Amino acid sequence: MPPGATPIIQHIATTAMPAGMRRTFAEFGTPLETLDVRFVNGQFYSRLRPLIRPDRPSASTPPKFVLKLAVRLHPEMRRRNVTAGRVVVEQPWNQVIHDWHHGGKAVLVAANLTLQDVDLGSLDDAALLAHVRRCLDHCTSSWEHHFWLHGHDLGPLGQYLQEMIAWGLAADEALSLLEGASPSTSAPSRELREIRDLAEASGRQPATLDELRSISPDIAALVDDYLRHRGMVLFSRYDLDGITLGERPDLVLAAIMNAEVHDASAEVAARTARVRSTIAPDRLARFDDLLAQARSAMDLRDDNGPTTAEWPAGLLRMALLEVGRRLAGRGLLGRSDLVFGLRHDELTPALFDGTPSGSALEERAAVRAAQKTAVAPAVLGPDEPPPPLDVLPANLARLTGMVTTIMEHLGMDGSSAQSGLHGIGVGTRVVQGRARVAASPEDALDQLEPGDVLVVAGTTPAYNLVLSLAGGVVTADGGPMSHAAVIARELGIPAVIGARGALTDIPNGALVEIDPVAGEVRVLAPPLPAAPVGAT
Repeated sequence: MPPGATPIIQHIATTAMPAGMRRTFAEFGTPLETLDVRFVNGQFYSRLRPLIRPDRPSASTPPKFVLKLAVRLHPEMRRRNVTAGRVVVEQPWNQVIHDWHHGGKAVLVAANLTLQDVDLGSLDDAALLAHVRRCLDHCTSSWEHHFWLHGHDLGPLGQYLQEMIAWGLAADEALSLLEGASPSTSAPSRELREIRDLAEASGRQPATLDELRSISPDIAALVDDYLRHRGMVLFSRYDLDGITLGERPDLVLAAIMNAEVHDASAEVAARTARVRSTIAPDRLARFDDLLAQARSAMDLRDDNGPTTAEWPAGLLRMALLEVGRRLAGRGLLGRSDLVFGLRHDELTPALFDGTPSGSALEERAAVRAAQKTAVAPAVLGPDEPPPPLDVLPANLARLTGMVTTIMEHLGMDGSSAQSGLHGIGVGTRVVQGRARVAASPEDALDQLEPGDVLVVAGTTPAYNLVLSLAGGVVTADGGPMSHAAVIARELGIPAVIGARGALTDIPNGALVEIDPVAGEVRVLAPPLPAAPVGAT
């Protein structure tokens, strides 16, 4: 999450994320209470919260005999060990993934569409506030479901990585076998490519989305259906001051007219066969099963976010903006987006009486603006070493290993990020392009031309709605399992992930080279000089 988080999204995240992960950890038998969340000066921080002495973190690990005694006598640890043993055998994520594709997702889509279909302009003030609160409640519950689902997609992925690494397979090689396993990631590109093909067959070059629609009823229907299911999705960040896709018709048009479909199935099949040839015969059946489960989980992983997180947040954004427009129209606010400084407990009728005041919201906006440019430490407080797995009963050790493995490869523990312009490479093609770097993802996307290299802190799954424009991607944060890495693999876009210096060492507009094999970004030439005023 970018710095300078809005108060309402802070409330949603600190409520939903710990609740969803607490449920997941209990169901899995993981010897952790939850993944806790705090915001400090608008910056997001998370911490794995242990079951024993959760509020007394220790900078050193107690003696092993003390730990062994504690985990065997602690009642909840004993219950978790039994649960973990059952999970290892039953693998409940398979049923959750099945249910998602057989009705679970459809229920959430229907709930989103019900709120989306409300005509905000027809509501009086009281009804509008009631709608905002419904959107808030829906967003909070959907985000909790989002994090619970992530337990069930990350579970099989953590299991797969843990065992592959133990067998001597490099993590990058193991992850490369998951390429093409997420149809939901590539679905927008396939939908947009269909529209592009129809437009090109017409021989016309539309300059606007309306011109594109006017080419034929078939194209208009496809564009409208695409926007109905994706137009309210926040595509740049997990916050209410991000932009929904429908607010940027120019990007929608550009994404359509540059849409490509990446098919790496033959390469992945050959890669998989090559890896299988190195696996001991008595492990082949297990390898095939682990890989199949991990590939199935990949699709849920990236289908989850846009449906359960970014779409509900987009609905809440648009409802709040309607409130902001009314307040600005009555002179109570200087501009409509000041509503993003509201706290959740301030969504009351007093808003329309000027409480909180426009000046108070102006001050909050200034604080958030400063937070967005502040350099925040990656970690607060001393490191908390994980307990050695050999003190845990076998089932708990296995589940703990799965959690720590996946956290590492998501980049959430900071271990994946590298220094300067070195990071984790995705792909094999070396590409060059002009870097588009900005303080916010929206600013970078404003400048993005087809073939440019997008340089951002990180991405969300919804970036796949516009990322087909980019010739390459560089992120400052994340690991080989982060959203940016997943999207780059699925869309066939060369990337370097977790290059710490990306936002500071790459000038905006510079010619850069992405070498994913070396995991390196090289600045080849400075930005082009600005054209003289009045030049054409």
